[in-house]
This record gives sequence, C-alpha cells and structure tokens, in this order.
Amino acid sequence: MRQQKRGKMRIETKIFGEIDVADEKIITFEKGIIGFPELKRFALLHDEEKGTDVGIRFLQSLDEPAFAMPVMDPLIVKPDYDPEVEDELLASAGHITEDNILVLVTVTVPADLTKMSVNLQGPFVINVEEHKACQVIVENGEYPVKFPVYDILQARKAGE
Repeated sequence: MRQQKRGKMRIETKIFGEIDVADEKIITFEKGIIGFPELKRFALLHDEEKGTDVGIRFLQSLDEPAFAMPVMDPLIVKPDYDPEVEDELLASAGHITEDNILVLVTVTVPADLTKMSVNLQGPFVINVEEHKACQVIVENGEYPVKFPVYDILQARKAGE
C-alpha cells in the first residue's frame, strides 16, 4: 500500500513497518539493481533502535515494500577498498565527484553470524546530490562476492 502526500511517500515495509519517505530521500536506479531491474526507487534507512554502530543500513525498495537489502560502507571492513570502474558504467548515476559519491555494498547476514559477508564485487554507487545511483560489477577479480566481515566487525566493536 502506497500513499503519496505532499513531498512524501508512505509505504508499508516488512522491516520498518509503515514509514514516510520524503521525496528528497528517494534514490533512483535508472537501470534497477542486479537481479531486480524493475526495482528503480529506493530509500536508505537504518534501524533507529539498533543504531548504526556497525554501519548497517537498508536499501529499501519503494517499488516493492517487502524488499530491503542490508548495506554498509565497504571502508568500514576494507579501508583500502578502491575499485576501478569504467566511467560509462557510472553514467546513470549522474555527475560523480569525490564530494557527492556514496559507495555501499550488500551485506549477507546468515543464521550463523560468523559467516557474515559483504559483496565487494557489486557495489552501489550513489550520487547524493542528484539522488541517482547505479550498481556496477568490478571486473578485475580483486574483490570477492563474499568477503568475510564478522571478525572485522567484532574487532571494531571491541575497540581494536
């Protein structure tokens, strides 16, 4: 169920319940995301109660309210993360600069938390000024689809 209000969209989500998303918080993926080309509008949300101590947020689909992906800044778990991507792959995200770019990667959270991983091969590139984004595939083989992060996050939590 979606309702459009002045400057806001109200949706019923699986994780967050009923929420309002301000128009300026809507991120458009012109080409959708990998595996879900029909999903084009998203909002970046976080669990207010749990906070964002490990930096996990959710890329919540506004087109399919039951769909939300956990995402995080890859630099939290891999400080030297700096994939090379062809400029034309980023074209649908508008004019990307160092000041307007936000890179996020999907987080896989299995029942066994020690097997938690992030996908460093398929990052989301978000232009925070233009509210446009794209998902790219890093081709060079340097970054894995399943990069284990449990131990890294535990060490961060312990203040190491």
